[in-house]
Amino acid sequence: MAADITMGSSVRAKGILQEIQARLPSAFKKAISLDGVDLVLAMSADEKTAFNAALSVIAKAMDEAPTLPVIPREIQDILGMKTSERHRWLADGRLPSAGTRTVRLAGRARQITFHVFDPKVVEDLLDRGAVDEWRVEDAEAKAEKRRNAAYQAKLTRLARKSSKPSKKRGNDVDEPASRLRGWEDFDIDGLLR
Repeated sequence: MAADITMGSSVRAKGILQEIQARLPSAFKKAISLDGVDLVLAMSADEKTAFNAALSVIAKAMDEAPTLPVIPREIQDILGMKTSERHRWLADGRLPSAGTRTVRLAGRARQITFHVFDPKVVEDLLDRGAVDEWRVEDAEAKAEKRRNAAYQAKLTRLARKSSKPSKKRGNDVDEPASRLRGWEDFDIDGLLR
């Protein structure tokens, strides 16, 4: 497979292989394999007509491969991002979605829906290094958010301090304690400070 089709991703190459296998008759699905990023079609010599039929299906799929949408695990491998980054950038609009795809996984009753991405957009993001820029922006935003939170906490602490009545040391005498006999002598000795 050409590097422009896989965008340098072994995950994308495997996805294209699975797409080709889905188009082949079940008898020939095991005949095609992936060796690195190269597709290998291996059949016995006496199956020439089956080989040619499989080859035409593969050729058609390879022509359509550059336009196949990029699925989440492929875009993560191509752009070198984490799942959390993909979700965050998708939610804030920096990573544009080309739509959604719903599939039912083999052996499971429920369906899953996920976003797919346009290969041209992914290639553009890869070429201009957008992921690195986004990470820097996220780090700056996170630092700013921490500074704001620390400032707000400081304001809250100061507001609490100013709302509490201040107690002066020394001359304030506790009213109920002042009624006790000998209290003044005890206070004069400075034991209450």
